Amino acid sequence: MASHWYALHSKPQKEEVIWRQIKDQGYEVFYPRLRVNPVNPRARKIRPYFPGYLFVYADLELVGQSTFQWMPHSTGLVNFGGEPAAVPEHLISAIRSRVEEISAAGGEIFDGLKSGDTVQINYGPFEGYEAIFDARIPGSERVRVLLQL
Repeated sequence: MASHWYALHSKPQKEEVIWRQIKDQGYEVFYPRLRVNPVNPRARKIRPYFPGYLFVYADLELVGQSTFQWMPHSTGLVNFGGEPAAVPEHLISAIRSRVEEISAAGGEIFDGLKSGDTVQINYGPFEGYEAIFDARIPGSERVRVLLQL
């Protein structure tokens, strides 16, 4: 069996600990993170793109699923029907590209927005609508926009 990417689930806020453990053991690990400008200036400035998840590249036939299953602060590999689910390489590449794109833009997508800016909604039930950016919602990664229907 060949090496594949697998999603590894971590205990809350333990992604960095697991990331270091996996790197120290010599495995390739992808831990996507973004720089953010939190509402609270004392909050963390770098946050995981997928809180609670990392991606590890390994040949499970060679190293065994238990290598990651019983790692401290890990809750194990993401499984479907009792089998670890491989993450396609193209999906990992797409995530890397997206994280790099956001980082190149300076961090969070809505960092540069100010109240009154016009925005285009690109996803969801209001896709295609224009809205007016109102504010970031404190304590979350969401924003409030105004729509005229």
